[in-house]
Amino acid sequence: MNKLTPFALIIAVSTAQAGPMDHDTTLTILTGLQTARGGVMAGLRIDMADGWKTYWRAPGDAGIPPQIQWGGSRNVESVVFHWPVPEVFNQDGMRSIGYHDTVTIPVEVFPNDAGDIRLSGTMNIGVCDEICVPVNLSFDTVLPRDAGRNSAILAALINRPSTATAAAVGDVTCTLSPITDGLQITASIPVSNGGNEDIILETSDPYVWVSEPSVTYGNGMITATSDLIHVDGTGFAIDRSGVRITVLGQSRAVDIRGCTAP
Repeated sequence: MNKLTPFALIIAVSTAQAGPMDHDTTLTILTGLQTARGGVMAGLRIDMADGWKTYWRAPGDAGIPPQIQWGGSRNVESVVFHWPVPEVFNQDGMRSIGYHDTVTIPVEVFPNDAGDIRLSGTMNIGVCDEICVPVNLSFDTVLPRDAGRNSAILAALINRPSTATAAAVGDVTCTLSPITDGLQITASIPVSNGGNEDIILETSDPYVWVSEPSVTYGNGMITATSDLIHVDGTGFAIDRSGVRITVLGQSRAVDIRGCTAP
């Protein structure tokens, strides 16, 4: 499970306006069922003005990562985000990853005990059209234990990327080699009919910047190479089990957790 961190995106209800254009961003709590793992399902629905977008957990070089400060939250041990398949936006030679107009992000909340679950704090996201605007929102709500099925949450859960097992992806390997200011990672992903997919590489360390990968195809393999640099410019190590690779194509999306040494 993901412990509460300032880099996670969570639930809010608010409307915010800023900048020379009106983005009309609103966030609404959707409530859902208790889960088989002992959590309580909720949903973050972000509504924006037509043509505006916000960003995925790994927003790309041109995006703004979502952040949260949990403030007065109570009886929340951890949360798990079930991100639906994002879109890739290419503009002025830069790639960003996110959602446009409206998105619902399912959030599974795990309490410490049987008491009320209170979600309270502030959330910071970026929304963009011709300009990008930082949006700061506060939230404070008690989450029902079992509010019944919610169609928007269910649709978003169905729209998640497939697991590596479900997509019949074979063993994924990662090679790490030093570069002047960090490390270079090369992931080898055995998939059939590869071509024109977007590959996103992430590490378990939020302070390690990952460049947009260089991608090649051949012999039933996607090979993706990225530079890894610590934001402080210091040395670091990479845990291959914490590497996360997302494959986004026209007809498939796959979420790969972990890789091994060749």
